[in-house]
Amino acid sequence: MITIEDCIALSELTENEILAIAEHEHVPEMIALEMGNYLLHRPDGETCIKGIILDDIRHAQERGDMRHVARLKLVLRHFMDTHQDGVC
Repeated sequence: MITIEDCIALSELTENEILAIAEHEHVPEMIALEMGNYLLHRPDGETCIKGIILDDIRHAQERGDMRHVARLKLVLRHFMDTHQDGVC
């Protein structure tokens, strides 16, 4: 049987990147994983995922959740370091 960890490994995203998508879209992790994988294969997908993470950062800042802001900034940094940037 394939596990969620197997799916994450195949998705070209980290678990934290997938969790950021799940947070933004208000969906379960597995749906966010599928969504993220789909976006990565679109010409503009990497920029869209970057925008999702930036939106999450803004929402956390608005809530005053600075610990979450710091975590999401690390997620964004890793994403930008490991993916090329397209146009959305």
